Amino acid sequence: MHKTIRRAAVIGAGTMGAAIAAHLANAGILTYLLDIVPTALSPKEAAAGLTLDRPEVRNRIVNEGYERMRTAKPANLMHEEAAKWLRVGNLEDHTAWLGEADWIIEAVVERLDIKQALMARIEAVRKPGSIVSSNTSGLPIHAIAAGRGADFQAHFLGTHFFNPPRYMKLLEVIPTAATDPAVTAFLTAFAQEALGKGVVIANDTPNFIGNRLAFIVAGQTIDYAIRNGFTVPEVDLLTGPLIGRPKTGTFRLADLVGIDVLAQVAANLYDLLPHDPQREILKSPAFARVIGQMVERNWLGNKTKVGFSKEVRTAEGKDFWPLNLETLTHEAMPKPRFDSVGALRAKPLPERLRGLAAATDRAGEFVWFTLSRTLHYAAAILPEVTNDPAAVDQAMKWGFTWEVGPFEVWDMLGVAATATRMAAEGLTLPAWMGEMQAAGAETFYRTHQGKAQRWVVGQGYQDIRPDPKIILLPELKKQANRVILENAGAALLDIGDGVALIEFHTTTPNGRVMNMLDLDVLKIMEETVARVEREFVGLVIGSQGEMFSAGANIFLIAVNAQQGNWKMLDALARQLQGLRGVFTGLSVPVVAAPFNLTLGGGAEVAMAADRIVAAAETYMGLPEVGVGILPAGGGTKELVRRVISPAARLDHPGIKRYIQEAALTIATAKIATSAAEARDLGFLTPCDRIVMNGDHLIAEAKAEALAMVATGYRPTAVAKNCYAAGRDALATLRVYIHLQRQAGYISDHDVKVANKVAYVICGGELSQPQWVDEQYFLDLEREALLSLAGEPLTQARLWHMLQTGQPLRN
Repeated sequence: MHKTIRRAAVIGAGTMGAAIAAHLANAGILTYLLDIVPTALSPKEAAAGLTLDRPEVRNRIVNEGYERMRTAKPANLMHEEAAKWLRVGNLEDHTAWLGEADWIIEAVVERLDIKQALMARIEAVRKPGSIVSSNTSGLPIHAIAAGRGADFQAHFLGTHFFNPPRYMKLLEVIPTAATDPAVTAFLTAFAQEALGKGVVIANDTPNFIGNRLAFIVAGQTIDYAIRNGFTVPEVDLLTGPLIGRPKTGTFRLADLVGIDVLAQVAANLYDLLPHDPQREILKSPAFARVIGQMVERNWLGNKTKVGFSKEVRTAEGKDFWPLNLETLTHEAMPKPRFDSVGALRAKPLPERLRGLAAATDRAGEFVWFTLSRTLHYAAAILPEVTNDPAAVDQAMKWGFTWEVGPFEVWDMLGVAATATRMAAEGLTLPAWMGEMQAAGAETFYRTHQGKAQRWVVGQGYQDIRPDPKIILLPELKKQANRVILENAGAALLDIGDGVALIEFHTTTPNGRVMNMLDLDVLKIMEETVARVEREFVGLVIGSQGEMFSAGANIFLIAVNAQQGNWKMLDALARQLQGLRGVFTGLSVPVVAAPFNLTLGGGAEVAMAADRIVAAAETYMGLPEVGVGILPAGGGTKELVRRVISPAARLDHPGIKRYIQEAALTIATAKIATSAAEARDLGFLTPCDRIVMNGDHLIAEAKAEALAMVATGYRPTAVAKNCYAAGRDALATLRVYIHLQRQAGYISDHDVKVANKVAYVICGGELSQPQWVDEQYFLDLEREALLSLAGEPLTQARLWHMLQTGQPLRN
């Protein structure tokens, strides 16, 4: 079987094909992006006197697709350097490239005849053993490869990426009856490891798993809302985070997808499911009236800026008016309020779902309808789409960012009670659920003899085989002797093999886990030292959930600044600054494992470690200037150490450029849009690692710590390792700041903050550049923090951020 995929080819440079090619390039795979040759000149080409045989004409379609991909937002490429792994060509002049590819992905128009003809062309040039897959979302996989030879059929399957492939975790892999199981197993493992995908194996049925369930549920929800007089804001409230689904809810998601796309998929799915009684919801009078008229009026959602909401200008400024589903006019509507929602909103999700499903107000009736129909349809399509309920749950979590899947929800509500209530409402459950209940199974998931299991149709309870590359901290904490220290903000865990882990779990007043660094977190980190030194060989700093850390708790900063409690503020900064000294003082390696948002103090903690193992999707930065202060937990010093000092050591002639870039990174609050970009900005070093699959992050960080031990880890020397550029460099930065103010780009207070950043970055007004200890810069950081925190305009920025979640420009 294949050892790896070194070269790939994607045929079809449309939105999806080009984005798939980009993600392969993100993984460092040389990828050929191909499309057809134009049959006629464009007006621009004709005016330029070009002919159809010119290379720029023959590659026009693929080049246009490549440029759309390259300029799309959010970015398809994790770093501009990833584009170097892409080659563009056409299907006539560059067909030989297909013979070099280990994996060929078809992503052309959804027509069976075109796909079948393309497969014949691929078979003629592919090398034996290369994998061929189709990214179709609706056509039968087996039909696409009909008529091809045995080796082709054995290496052919469906690979349904979700858009955009870089950000959407789900990859549905659809083998046919002829697909070699070893090919399926290899591609599954490769996609998980190299592409960071969550892979679900699906049967070859219309729209597979995710889209099949999602579009039927959307149709049911929209139809019920229209018929029962619910407004767009009400529905989005009741189908969003309240029930464990994305904040887009139903209608904002429809605007994001595109109303025309929703209509097209609904029509196609209707035709593909003649055996499915639920398909009628996609042509219900209420659904058809609203969606049909919106398409006629070109109200297609975000792409036309009018859909289920419309941006309007009012006397108060910009506003968004939702669509009145009865009159089909956009109008201002009050914020929805329901008694049951108010009473249950802050409860944990299981309790919230049970409470809402039992509530008797309009919100309760709507939530019960949505949940019950979702669960009923999820059960009804088994075992057609898969025999594994866990696959359905994973598809909805990875493909549609649901917090929990339908069968997990069913367990939360109670399987028997919910089934009884459904039956009373005339909902017929599939035979396999009767068999499950007859066997005495009370839940879809259980722990039996210490092993996690899930119910599989026709097989009963089956073990959920643990992935050795995935360490689930919530599950780990349930095991005996794993939690060493714990408080409300953090915990010290034993993750095995002599490695400990500091986990953050601080929450905001509304219950959101943002892992902010507060006194509880700092207390655990301080208490960790002696235990780790005595009992462990390595330490990982990591967490799981929505983000690594949103930074320091600015409420503490705001309160102490307002009260003039400078000693407390200084002590807080010293505690955070002291972490690097604590870490370098340990005789064991410290590895940080950041992912997603890693901001402010969170970034400073990560940079204080000996090594960083970051998830590819890590958004790291030091945004403190947005609230009128500067990074004072070691962050400013770290950019000096990581960006400026290496250039100074090499006596780089462009040292001033490095100083300016470091200063601008802080003064403009740059946030890296990927781990690769974080390396460019200096938050990661060349020695730090990037992991494509975020689920593997903790295990990879643990492995890194053990590897450092095995290679003879010794603490890093910190004496005289920071370059203080002094007053000449500072003068240059001050001139730049002055020019920015003169041009009107920044305010007077921005100038004050930026000058403090410049002062610290340059090491003050030293008459000559010199090498200093880290503590020198840490002292400057604290002095600048205390000075800025005393400014009324900074305090206004802090409180505005706390109250609105938005920065204040003053």
